[in-house]
Amino acid sequence: MNRKSIIVVGSSNTDMIIKLARIPRPGETILGGDFVTAAGGKGANQAVGAARAGGQVTFIARVGQDMLGKQAVAGFIKHGIYVDYVFRDPSAPSGVALIFVAKDGENSIAVAGGANGRLSPADVKKAAKVFAGASVLVMQLETPLETLQAAAELATKAGVRVILNPAPARPLPDSLLRHVSVLTPNETEVELLTGIPVTNNASAAKAAAKLRARGVETVILTLGARGAFIADADGNRRVPGFKVKAVDTTAAGDIFNGALAVALAENKPLDDAVRFANAAAAISVTRLGAQPSAPSRKEIATLLRSLP
Repeated sequence: MNRKSIIVVGSSNTDMIIKLARIPRPGETILGGDFVTAAGGKGANQAVGAARAGGQVTFIARVGQDMLGKQAVAGFIKHGIYVDYVFRDPSAPSGVALIFVAKDGENSIAVAGGANGRLSPADVKKAAKVFAGASVLVMQLETPLETLQAAAELATKAGVRVILNPAPARPLPDSLLRHVSVLTPNETEVELLTGIPVTNNASAAKAAAKLRARGVETVILTLGARGAFIADADGNRRVPGFKVKAVDTTAAGDIFNGALAVALAENKPLDDAVRFANAAAAISVTRLGAQPSAPSRKEIATLLRSLP
């Protein structure tokens, strides 16, 4: 492992999507939908996003000993991700999301986490030698908190910067936040964590200050097309986003976090790293799907060069 390498600890799911005229009511069957499957899970999305953006990525995860798990691992390998610590669970199935999407864009989603819920501190500790040479650890909240705590503690001991994307939103203990170098909530997540609705720069600064008081070093509040709000020891500022025509915003936050990890692993200044991540996320929303929307390093560089 070289010092530019990235570890992602998190979830892997297979999204099974049916596109319909409308969402079925309870007890109702609707015929004539279009069915697609897509690789998903926030951890896997972030790992692929980082790998596509040029990062050397090791993914620590759990999948089932089933066809979906086998396909997921094959996909990671195709993207150049190290899979030595993607464990095949003997008793739990791979994670699945069943998604109905209506013509008007409304959706209905049910998630069976399966093996994701069994990713354990012991699994993370088996990968301890990877932490010794890594630069950045990326985590989200679709796996058990005690596992994330173990990973964060290992990272801190090894001098590895920790990015935590607090999604799906849930309350977090200070014992975890104290190990977080960069917290990347969106507006919904930051309100759940702080009780402060973010409506402008002043409320964003207030919410970020509350999180930094709990031990987080840097807060990057993602604002979609409006870019990102940064709060750190140097003060508060906003890094603008990119104007694009959005087709599908699925996984834009995951692509942002993966690209941010790459830029920080390469020791880019924070504001430049956020601009790089904003560009990756902007490209991703112009395409359908989660992992298929992740842009290449060349595409991100082209967008950055095209604007002043």
